Amino acid sequence: MAKTEKLFTVAGTATHKGVTKVRFANDLVARIKILNKAGCTNINLVELPEPMSKLQALQHLQTLGITDGDAGFAVSNKLAEKSKVAKKGEVKVQASKGVKAKATPKKAVTAESILEAVKA
Repeated sequence: MAKTEKLFTVAGTATHKGVTKVRFANDLVARIKILNKAGCTNINLVELPEPMSKLQALQHLQTLGITDGDAGFAVSNKLAEKSKVAKKGEVKVQASKGVKAKATPKKAVTAESILEAVKA
């Protein structure tokens, strides 16, 4: 069974009790009301051009230039965390019992081979 990622139409940052966090939602007005009621400040939410996963939304926020101060720090940290999780999700395929795989010998890395690769 394939895991489906939830998609969001709103993303941004908000500060609560001095801690800035990245926030995701599907309704801009409702999310702002909830954050205000919870006592959040520096609320900066934007509507995304299309429904996006958290990783895509974080990348979009960076393209919008949210890179300064606490908001930029929060976006960068969350993006690094989500990128790490995405890499963990990569599939590794193993050969079945009936198939024998030949090990290919690794080529020795020498200074000459590095220089040749750089020149190419």
